[in-house]
Amino acid sequence: MTYNPDIHHRRSIRLRNFDYSSAGAYFVTACTQERACIFGDIVDGVMVANDAGRMVESVWHGLPERFSGMELDTFVVMPNHVHFIMFLVGAPLVGALTSTEGRNSRAGTRPAPTTVGDIVGAFKSMTTHKYTLGVSVSGWPSFPGRLWQRNYYERVIRNEAELDKFRTYILHNPDRWFEDEEYPLSKT
Repeated sequence: MTYNPDIHHRRSIRLRNFDYSSAGAYFVTACTQERACIFGDIVDGVMVANDAGRMVESVWHGLPERFSGMELDTFVVMPNHVHFIMFLVGAPLVGALTSTEGRNSRAGTRPAPTTVGDIVGAFKSMTTHKYTLGVSVSGWPSFPGRLWQRNYYERVIRNEAELDKFRTYILHNPDRWFEDEEYPLSKT
């Protein structure tokens, strides 16, 4: 099938004309494909992550090593989705680099700005890769085509009150699992 712009288009859910590389706080939710519950279970209001869920947490904690312009805040992995808050704090100027083994790097260049989409995309890519290894090496359940849904939900956090609201929401998400719209039986 060839590309037809009249039928092959997606409406963006992002804020029009907003710079998603600007410093600030962002609330993000990403769901597994078909909302498959593959990261653990909720037991008595507490998320008990399985090996796959712990892997997702590990990738989250390692993101600042890849993106120096971000800081982690609140995070929860749920059976079929994750919620997190991250801060973009800006990309530093790359200083003069020395020539190493005949390779030169341009001095004084600024890397392309890191966006929320860059970080979410890397998070999804790294977790998908590691989950795929877990399927083949450790017998984790396979996933239906993709590990994550194609898009994600994001909210620009505008003030301290919103930041507190989203932190509370994330921390208490396991308590409310059976009321959560991502809970598989809530759709019936």
